[in-house]
Amino acid sequence: MKVQRIVLNSRPGKNGVPGPENFRLEETTVPAELEEGEVLVRTLYLSVDPYMRCRMNEDSGAEYLTPWGVSECMDGGGVGVVESSRCGGLTEGDVVTSFSWPWQTHHVVKGSVLQKMDPQLVDGRLSYFLGAVGMTGLTAILGVREKGHVTKGANQTMVVSGAAGACGSVAGQVGRLDGCVRVVGICGSDEKCKALVEELGFSAAINYHQEDVATRLRECCPDGIDVYFDNVGGPISDTIIAQMNNGSHVILCGQISQYNKDVPYPPPLSEGTQEALRSKNITRERFMVLNYMDKAEAALLQLSQWVKSGQMKVLETVVSGIENMGVAFCSMMKGGNIGKQIIKISE
Repeated sequence: MKVQRIVLNSRPGKNGVPGPENFRLEETTVPAELEEGEVLVRTLYLSVDPYMRCRMNEDSGAEYLTPWGVSECMDGGGVGVVESSRCGGLTEGDVVTSFSWPWQTHHVVKGSVLQKMDPQLVDGRLSYFLGAVGMTGLTAILGVREKGHVTKGANQTMVVSGAAGACGSVAGQVGRLDGCVRVVGICGSDEKCKALVEELGFSAAINYHQEDVATRLRECCPDGIDVYFDNVGGPISDTIIAQMNNGSHVILCGQISQYNKDVPYPPPLSEGTQEALRSKNITRERFMVLNYMDKAEAALLQLSQWVKSGQMKVLETVVSGIENMGVAFCSMMKGGNIGKQIIKISE
């Protein structure tokens, strides 16, 4: 069977900005006959995420991320449907997902590496398994609950940077649903600000391209900031940390502003920010969702309930066609998406 796939054509360089030329569309074949334990799956949706930028380098900078090889098929979060099976636990028509799904229209794989999903968890909107009711949602809810110390009735204010992205848009809603009285989002356009406030129930949103972040934070957070969900790092984070309260908490989720730079992860902080953390006893611990997978099942169930009941809204930017993987990735890295960036591969 002939299939299409995306391979890493070239590396952007450690300080380079990725472009569509770093990705290449190829045709390949998958075996017609399945071995015992294997399944043939058709890809429905693929995910592109900021962490993938690190995998484009020869050294990803993180022990848990394997770099992609040049001219090798790329992979990431994916969801698809079983078309034929020689694996006991899976039958034709089953919906399956994996964190290392090849960027390929069909592929043959050992059934044991796939996770079977119940479409009812997402009311049949299967792309949600890559976002709000998948790894992205888990990162948001477990980050807030494990590192944010949100307490109902404690009059807490939360700020989220990268708030209109896949993770930030869920994290802010988790903060609201778990009891924060104010949730303020920071993002890069008026359209995103509008979506945060009108669709997702944020108290306020700040467009960092147009507004003075420090001034607007003081207006939106009159009692200071108790919880900061950090997706971006850099100067925006320095500005937020300067207004945080004594004994507050930074959830260190991502540092997308630094991913095209040759710096360690997490990137070094300015002297002033280090001093603010010390003097105000602010916790800032790196959050790794993979360390909390024992809590994943219950957390996914909670996310599913919120989504199905309408208490949590899901934003997605969907692009169709495997040939557009590179374009979608580069757009996401520049903030072209609202919510989760998804590529639809087949019906």
